[in-house]
Amino acid sequence: MQRTFKYLVYALTTAAFLSSCGNEVSLQRYYVDHQEAKNFISQDFPLSMIEIDKSGFTEEQKEAYDSVDKLNFLGYKANEKDVTSYEAELAKVKTILSDSKYNDLMEFSDKGNKIRVKYIGTDDEADEVILLGSSKELGFAIVRILGDDMSPDKMITLINAMQNANLEEAQIERITNFFK
Repeated sequence: MQRTFKYLVYALTTAAFLSSCGNEVSLQRYYVDHQEAKNFISQDFPLSMIEIDKSGFTEEQKEAYDSVDKLNFLGYKANEKDVTSYEAELAKVKTILSDSKYNDLMEFSDKGNKIRVKYIGTDDEADEVILLGSSKELGFAIVRILGDDMSPDKMITLINAMQNANLEEAQIERITNFFK
């Protein structure tokens, strides 16, 4: 009886382990698989490396900014000769982000570029905020915003403030040059 119980426990543990290691593609796995791939650029940097004039920020925007620790950037450069690859890669990312664990935060267009913002977490606290920007002419970019005590509502105000912030071109030159 004891031996049977022991084998049952081993079988259940193995089954649980194998079922948790499914072939489900995550955004993190997509980053890892594509960071060195052709037409992709990857950049990880702490928010402290980006100099932003916060003097015009509201208290809520400052709180949101201070809750962010680092950004993970992955970009895909569109190539007019290979539109199929661009559409296929963008479709993969959209499929990943359609998972129910990604909550919609906001969506907007800016100068022909589509931007979607999603988050993982609750209405009160986001574990991760994801920005997906796409343009048929340039390509697409995914930015994972990671930090502590991030609030989805405050992230919206921060994103709005960042649209109007003055960023020095030199700070993001490698990324912008990639899309040229």
